[in-house]
Amino acid sequence: METRLADFIRDTPHGREADAILRACVHCGFCTATCPTYQLLGDELDGPRGRIYQIKQVLEGLQPDRSTRMHLDRCLTCRSCETTCPSGVRYSRLLDIGRAVVAEKLPRPLHQRLLRWSLRKILTVPGLFAPMLSLGQMTRGLQPAFLREKVPPRQKAPPIPAPSHSRKVILAEGCVQPAYKPATNASLARILHRAGIDAIRAPGERCCGAVSFHLDAEAEALDLMRANIDAWWPHIEAGAEAIISSASGCGVMIKDYARALEHDPQYVERAATVSGLCLDAVEFLSRVTLAPVEEDSRLTVAFQSPCTLQHGQQLAGRVEALLSAAGHTVVPVPDSHMCCGSAGTYSILQKSLSMRLRDRKISCLMEGNPDAIATANIGCQLHLESAARVPVRHWVELLDDGAGANPDGVESR
Repeated sequence: METRLADFIRDTPHGREADAILRACVHCGFCTATCPTYQLLGDELDGPRGRIYQIKQVLEGLQPDRSTRMHLDRCLTCRSCETTCPSGVRYSRLLDIGRAVVAEKLPRPLHQRLLRWSLRKILTVPGLFAPMLSLGQMTRGLQPAFLREKVPPRQKAPPIPAPSHSRKVILAEGCVQPAYKPATNASLARILHRAGIDAIRAPGERCCGAVSFHLDAEAEALDLMRANIDAWWPHIEAGAEAIISSASGCGVMIKDYARALEHDPQYVERAATVSGLCLDAVEFLSRVTLAPVEEDSRLTVAFQSPCTLQHGQQLAGRVEALLSAAGHTVVPVPDSHMCCGSAGTYSILQKSLSMRLRDRKISCLMEGNPDAIATANIGCQLHLESAARVPVRHWVELLDDGAGANPDGVESR
């Protein structure tokens, strides 16, 4: 693609990066076949190819308008188009750059800015979010349906074993998961303990930065990343062998710290170390010996592979393999590459599209008549369970339920 970027961005780091991405695109259109919003709306401007063209126009000097912003806002950033693209176009990174330029050149109305600010401040501060959620759970029966579906009943976490092993990993807990679904990280810690590994929780850990980054607050996101690096660094220096995330949305962000902080001389090297150490739970657990699930705990499971797992981290099929090896029956899911519609705060900011994608996803997941739906990301889990007819659980809980003792707890693969 030929480009003529405007003076305001041409010779900047973002401009050079965007120019290289644009030039890689051949406008073949293969991406539209796997784009959820294009499939729903049938509008070229609501597919990757159309959005790339709109971003190109803005970077070449065209003043964005409300239509430009609307079409960019409608993108789920699911990155399915990147998996499909034969030219390797880094669409999500171009979208980040384009959205930032549009936000600067076309300030949002006050009500939109207030909503996005509220989401950033509430969701990313556990000390604020947890008590608000607790209050919501206590008054859940009095709430209207559209609020009640965002407030699942309180979940009790299983106990976490006390540290007792020489091998250590850092557990990236996330900002909303410990309050919404405390059993997830507890189950992961128990699985690791049976394998002879302690899961360390780092005081001072903050939100991974994804929420702020995708809500027009890149500087705030970078500060959160720096705070996490500072919180994890003493444990890394003490020999922690990995940073493990059970939320694929957090994992894909942490793995991007090296790129996000590449121009920060104080953090660039440590950011690269952190990104290199970050593993999704399925990557790490694939390396250790896991006990099979006892027969009476085995289920027929439909796995919803989050976009951040299969497209962002390119780990498609890995969870299904672990669940099958443990004794569960994993049924095929039609259109498994398509987004469920959660996409971070998308289910709040683009509610109508989000609900349509959710209902379509649940219909596909239920085709195999599963006993349960499993997923790998807290946002997907909450989104799906608001309408699913069977339990929706994180896959690590299914490995923890009914698991016998690990006989050796050593690496086998």
